[in-house]
Amino acid sequence: MGARHRWQSIPLAAKLLVIGVAIIAALVLLKPRPEPRPFVAQPLPEVAVVLAQPHTTTLNVNAQGTVMPRRQIDVISQVSGRITQVAPAFVDGGFFAADDWLVQVDERDYQYALIQAEANVADAQRALTSERGLARQAQREWRDLGNDDANDLFLRKPQIAAAEALLAAARAQRDQAKLNLERTRITAPFNGRISETFVDLGQFVTAGTRIASVYDAAVAEVRIALTDLQALLIDLPVNNHPAAIPVTLTGTIAGTEYQWQGQMTRTDASLDPQSRMYQVVVEIREPFNREHHPAPMLMGMYVETEITGKPIDNIIRLPKTAVFRRDQIYTLDAENRVHLKTVQVLRSDEQFVWLRGDIAEGEAVVLERQGYLSPGISVTIKDQPPEVAP
Repeated sequence: MGARHRWQSIPLAAKLLVIGVAIIAALVLLKPRPEPRPFVAQPLPEVAVVLAQPHTTTLNVNAQGTVMPRRQIDVISQVSGRITQVAPAFVDGGFFAADDWLVQVDERDYQYALIQAEANVADAQRALTSERGLARQAQREWRDLGNDDANDLFLRKPQIAAAEALLAAARAQRDQAKLNLERTRITAPFNGRISETFVDLGQFVTAGTRIASVYDAAVAEVRIALTDLQALLIDLPVNNHPAAIPVTLTGTIAGTEYQWQGQMTRTDASLDPQSRMYQVVVEIREPFNREHHPAPMLMGMYVETEITGKPIDNIIRLPKTAVFRRDQIYTLDAENRVHLKTVQVLRSDEQFVWLRGDIAEGEAVVLERQGYLSPGISVTIKDQPPEVAP
């Protein structure tokens, strides 16, 4: 009666809680235990590899630049006068040879000045001859007097010195008049081409007037900026460099592509202060000579250049897919464990990269799935035996 009475005195909610706990416990205890599953090993990642094969390789350097003349000057008149003649080549784009005349300034005033200057020289020469004759006469007279020492003034030495000075001045004026006459025929100092003319027939010019802008047609230049890595691949020209470096230049004229051969001959004295790049100069000899080149080069044209590189040891060529994060590769050891290595990529194209780094001959380099790998894990190799890199 006591236990029944106590059960009846328990609230209904508590009774339901006790019954629920008992049911859950019975279900847990009576549930059959599952059989243990057998352990299944996960398959190792499968990757394609290539075996590294270091070589001594020459890598050419590609860059761009603009064709410019090696020297370009303004032809300046050194005399004044009216232009009486212009040469047939005195037009924009005209060709001329060294010392060919371009413009003729009226020479009559300068011819008259030369005639007057020559007359002054003759007069000064006559005066000097007369003074020397008087000096010889004075010396004889002094000797007849029986004196040993002659007075310089009596012997007319100051007069002779003055006459000699006047003759020298007259000759200098004559030479200046002759030079001015020669300068009426305006020439250029080298074989070249006229970039722009500034005067024409009948125009009056003064000393200092710009006649034309001309450039040397014997040599064209292309200035090229190279990175430090590109400079590593070539022999930069320095003082006493044994030979110039061959360069192939490619450009387009009127829709047709042409190639010219040049040589890299020198570098600037310092790096570019803004870009910190090397500035090198490629020379093209006789750029307008059709016997040496397929077409005349045009000043100001844009060209692609390919510079011949120097032999570099231990270069490895790999498919481009082998490199990730710009300069990293995965290699495999003898147990096919993955190792991460940082390399120096020297050149790349659409299919291959050329690099060097701590890679042994015959070492396996992973070509794919780098995003699923990490250093230290083991992998399997797809193709056996692996292909050797070319």
